[in-house]
Amino acid sequence: MVGDGHRPAGTPLRAAQDEAGVPPGVWKGRGLAALGLTAGDVVTERQAELLLGEGRHPDADRIERKLLAQGKSPEQARRATVLGRPIEHNRSPKTDKAKERTPWLAFDLTFRPPPTAHLAWALMDDRHRLVLELCDDIARDKTLAWLEESVAEIRWKAGGKQRARVKDGLIVAVFRHYESRATESRPLLHAHAVVSIRARRPHDGKWGNLSADSLMTHIVAADTLYLLYFMEEVSARLGWAWEPRVVTPGRRPVMEIAGIDQRLIGWQSTRRQQIEDALPVLTAKYEERQGHPPGEQASYALACQAADQTRPPKRTELLSLTELRKRWRASAIRAYGADTVDRLAERARAAAAAVWARVRPVVDIALAAVDVVAVVYVMRGAFKRHHLLAEARRHLSYVLRGRPHQPGLDEQIVQTVVDDYTRPASRRMMTADLRALYPYDTEDQAVLRPLTRNRSAPPYERARLAAGALTARVQAVRRADRLGSRARPHTVAVPAAPKSRPRLVRPDRKAGHVPEQKTDIATMEQTRRTLEAAVAKLQDGMRERAVTHGPRPQPAPTAAPSHTQQPGTQHAPGRTTGGVG
Repeated sequence: MVGDGHRPAGTPLRAAQDEAGVPPGVWKGRGLAALGLTAGDVVTERQAELLLGEGRHPDADRIERKLLAQGKSPEQARRATVLGRPIEHNRSPKTDKAKERTPWLAFDLTFRPPPTAHLAWALMDDRHRLVLELCDDIARDKTLAWLEESVAEIRWKAGGKQRARVKDGLIVAVFRHYESRATESRPLLHAHAVVSIRARRPHDGKWGNLSADSLMTHIVAADTLYLLYFMEEVSARLGWAWEPRVVTPGRRPVMEIAGIDQRLIGWQSTRRQQIEDALPVLTAKYEERQGHPPGEQASYALACQAADQTRPPKRTELLSLTELRKRWRASAIRAYGADTVDRLAERARAAAAAVWARVRPVVDIALAAVDVVAVVYVMRGAFKRHHLLAEARRHLSYVLRGRPHQPGLDEQIVQTVVDDYTRPASRRMMTADLRALYPYDTEDQAVLRPLTRNRSAPPYERARLAAGALTARVQAVRRADRLGSRARPHTVAVPAAPKSRPRLVRPDRKAGHVPEQKTDIATMEQTRRTLEAAVAKLQDGMRERAVTHGPRPQPAPTAAPSHTQQPGTQHAPGRTTGGVG
């Protein structure tokens, strides 16, 4: 509630926030109506203590005084302010020694824009700073709305066997922070959304606890949705575009504002450098202890250990945002020059024009579905719907580069994957259906299996190879189907000799009828070349005959109505109205 600062005992919360240079927290969520609160109201210290510290109504003091005045006992008055299960019931009565469990009363969800957005927010003028803060607010609020409408569940009965969507929505306290915890202060625009675990059941309106696993399961999907919304807001309000940046070779790229000098990211990311410096030492100790390099899970655990070991203590020097921005700007100018810092907005606009000139932000649902299922299948093998949803939103971020997406498009991509390209892997999981991905030639159905077993390449690199192969396959089938949908060239009409009707030349008269190959492009190309050669040979014969015998009159249009020539056009010999694909 006071950023990374310490609040001395007895100091009011608002005074401590002013001293720390952070704004006061605000309430968010549709669930506020059940408590008599309004979205945007300031989070007071007492409200936070009651709801997030004791699981009670934020206005419990007033409610208790009212009930005591009506003759209720103190116990009855207090129980009336408790939302759901009282925290004192965490004491176990079955043991001789009182055993208490720490009550879980809230989730801390952190919303953070990409690094280049931090830089633009910290180093540009106040107009750009306020716009970026607004974009962050809108993207965060939209993501919280999706969580409470589509994800949040409330559970009741023993073991949480009964679950349902919450009746009113979520109750969230949002606190915005401005800097990182690095030893040397660096800009890090982010917000902590503290979600109360208390919510009302839909069937009787009683208070209970949110399902923790439902929210945690969709945390990555929420993060990708926030990024998608933030990119769209920035592009709409500032005209900037986005492009992927590879941080670690073989790993997922991150979307950054086009035109922002990449050197500034290194200046800003001091915490990352601290972790990367400590990681080789931990990795070497792991290899010495285990006798082999760490795998994917072990590497992640070592990175977490490096982050914990290098985490600096909270700073005692706290500055206002105005002072912080002056320091950040002076530090960046000393490192990279005034021209680099002063022209950030100008270069972002120029880079956006270049991006829109070469990138066509159009979403193809079929290709998006193939790309999503290939990446998720190679990286996970078996997966659930929320894995597909997160990858679909990453795909939209990359394809649209900040252009707005149609509401529900991500769900439409996921539903296409589920309906067309998956099969059950277990009672709760699904996997890719290779027969659906390769419907025409079964000998190619194992194209993805070698990629999943190639452990020498990182998972995401293998996933992109698989997605590229499947996308090329879909495009080839599309081209073949498009060619196969045209009229088949079984006959070719040529100009007739005098006093005779037009002759029909059948190119397959001697070789026999050629069966249609709707999806074989090579066969269709060979057919087209054969027909063109036959027409050219016939034309040469007609020219020789015209030189020997002189020009002859052409038949009247009524003799061959399908080849009537329109004024001002030239008739192409050997081509019908349907043409050769």
